[in-house]
This record gives sequence, C-alpha cells and structure tokens, in this order.
Amino acid sequence: MNPPRLLVLWNTVADRLQRLINDSTLALVARISIAAIFIMSGRTKVEGFLTITDSTYELFRTEYNLPLISPELAAHLSAYAEHLFPVLLILGLFSRLSALALLGMTLVIEVFVYPDAWPTHLSWAGLLLIIISRGAGAISLDRRLGIK
Repeated sequence: MNPPRLLVLWNTVADRLQRLINDSTLALVARISIAAIFIMSGRTKVEGFLTITDSTYELFRTEYNLPLISPELAAHLSAYAEHLFPVLLILGLFSRLSALALLGMTLVIEVFVYPDAWPTHLSWAGLLLIIISRGAGAISLDRRLGIK
C-alpha cells in the first residue's frame, strides 16, 4: 500500500529542508546566537575596551556573590570570558572549548546566581551543546585549520 499523497509531499519538503539547513548552518547560527548573548552581557560590565566598571564590582559583591572566589576576581574573569569566548565562537576558532567554557559559566550562573532562570539557561545550554557535540561546522577557522 502506498503512503498518502500528503505524507509523501510532507516528507519531500522535510528532506529538502534537511539538506538546506545542514549541521554547518545550525552550528553557525548557534555560534553567533550564543556569542551575541554573552558579548552583550560582557559589554555591560566594562567601559572602553575592557575597563571593569565600579558598578560591576558592586554587582559581584552583592547580587552575584559567588562562593570560593572574591568578587573582584569574579568580575574580571566574567567580563574577560564574556568577551574572549564569544569572539572565538564567531570566528569559529577553538569552538568546542569556547562553548564548553560558556556552558560552565552558564551552570555557575544557574546554580549560584539565578536559579529561577533555568528556562533561559536551558536555551543557552542547548545552543552550546550543539557546538560542543557537532563542532563549529564548515564555515569556521576550526575547519580551515583542521581542528575538530
């Protein structure tokens, strides 16, 4: 028995979409999307190129108070990480490592800072896990340099 015409049509469209939107396209969109989130957050912590603002130090002393690390060190690490790793992701350079670092940062934010923001953090984790598992894709410096 032949499948219904509508099912055949749907499957044909789905196959074409799968060829059009391949892993490299998904990786590029994931890299740029998550990089934008983190770099925009990083820019709120600095003025000029990378000068940490007084308000950032205060934020890490009060609202973002992390265990085992001083607020001053946490402010610096956060601001620098939110600039370095997104730039690497946009370039597609050391993408898996950068995504892993940002996933770690996301977990720290979820556990110690904003535990009720898990839906947002889960969406970030989803984008980062695509990069960690699939790599940067064809449109990346990783691919050009032979880095998996």
